[in-house]
Amino acid sequence: MAAVAGRRLLGSLRSEVNRGLLNPRAKADTQLRSSRRLVVTKSGAILPRPVKTSFGLIKVFVVVIPFLYMGTQISKSFASLLEEHDIFVPIDDDDDD
Repeated sequence: MAAVAGRRLLGSLRSEVNRGLLNPRAKADTQLRSSRRLVVTKSGAILPRPVKTSFGLIKVFVVVIPFLYMGTQISKSFASLLEEHDIFVPIDDDDDD
């Protein structure tokens, strides 16, 4: 099992080298790619970390607020539908004994 995974890794490394990503004689534009599956070069040198773009709180607000609002609207409409069809009607009993 490990041998198969090793062969696949070497095969993908060879295909990357053949495409010119690790070839120093290749054009500069072919070496710059946004997706990278390789961690080391052919000689064994570790490649630098890719640039990480973090949006922090902006990403949280862009995701949480719209979906929280949509969830609220869906639950309100479903509650009114249940009450309209008398499936679930809250009983107004005063239990103040």
